[in-house]
Amino acid sequence: MSDLLWQKPGVEVDARIQAFLAGDDVLLDREFIGHDIQASRAHARGLARIGLLTADECEGLCRELDGLAADVASGAFVLDARYEDCHSAIESRLVERLGDTGRKIHTGRSRNDQILVATRLWLKQRLGELRALCVETARTCLDRADSERLPMPGYTHLQRAVVSSTAMWWAGFAEAYLDNATRATQALDWVDANPLGTAAGYGVNLPLDRDFTTAELGFARTQVSPLYAQLSRGKFEIGAIDALGAALLDLRRLAWDLSLFTTAEFGFVTLPAQYTTGSSIMPNKRNPDLVELMRGTYASVSAARVEIEQLLSLPSGYHRDLQFSKGSLVHAFGRGLGALALLPALLRGLQWRPAQMAAAFDPGMYSTDRAIELAVSGLPFREAYRQAAADPLPRAGADPQASLDARVSPGGAGDLGLATLRARLDALDT
Repeated sequence: MSDLLWQKPGVEVDARIQAFLAGDDVLLDREFIGHDIQASRAHARGLARIGLLTADECEGLCRELDGLAADVASGAFVLDARYEDCHSAIESRLVERLGDTGRKIHTGRSRNDQILVATRLWLKQRLGELRALCVETARTCLDRADSERLPMPGYTHLQRAVVSSTAMWWAGFAEAYLDNATRATQALDWVDANPLGTAAGYGVNLPLDRDFTTAELGFARTQVSPLYAQLSRGKFEIGAIDALGAALLDLRRLAWDLSLFTTAEFGFVTLPAQYTTGSSIMPNKRNPDLVELMRGTYASVSAARVEIEQLLSLPSGYHRDLQFSKGSLVHAFGRGLGALALLPALLRGLQWRPAQMAAAFDPGMYSTDRAIELAVSGLPFREAYRQAAADPLPRAGADPQASLDARVSPGGAGDLGLATLRARLDALDT
């Protein structure tokens, strides 16, 4: 490992202690180093604005930071055990190439605000990806709701309940993912605050132009209080994970539906072959493993949230415990976005089996239609309810399409409100 930034003369570093202190930061910081380089570039320009770097020094630092970013992107530079973290790697590279000029980069900042700003930039990128995936999923569902309106059984308590349709199923998940996209947008707006220049939580003795670095890094606002910059660590991460978790809760329910619908007992859906796997021992099996892993993904995200929440049992100011939040955050978004990225293509490729769905209808599924029909004719609903229980078929008889057409309450099968949902989608697309 290179010389530690904080090492004091005459103090021997114990390798085992240092290994525990560093943890897996070097591996995790591969996620953040590009953003840390971006923030270092903005910081250098900010120092030049207040006269702490000459124009030539700033140009040299920015040139070397751009070169390091290119090397990271190409794989020519890999963050490894030579370094304590991405911050020390960046500074080491600048000192190696520029000598004392490289040593000036840390003026007016701390590793505390370095990781804060890198994490914020990383979260903005990930929340943007989450939003885009939710929009794509909503669009896929709306497109299929528009193009196919096959009758299918609707269930409550896993028991046959009423006549429903594939269009209603698609519309339900379309609206869910519109809400999830909105929630991702709200989370992004919340974390879109620049902590650079807050140092270790108490500011610095320099007239830093923090509004300049806010604009330079594309943040919507400056996070004003240095103390709150530290207090918000973990809190902002939980907010982002909550937005991710909302999308994955809906994915879990959608995956549960597909898990049931693909069983021989239901037989409503056929998945594309590439989304299933075979058994290692049973030649007859095709298993919906992808759907099952999608269903299980929320567990990882929920666990990450709980881990970060438990870390926040702390007084104000920075505490090293917060280092552990990095792994939770990276793992949650890595697994969560990985599952969501596969969802739109899966939804485009699944095929309904109309004959199997039609075979699942029974006369009792029309009894609610019959009760409403009798109530409209003037019978008190509780009396209509009793009569429908004994004689469930409405005037149209056991006709799934007639049942769907009669469901004219807004959002019901006869008035799905797809134009309203499409308008929301268009607004999110702008």
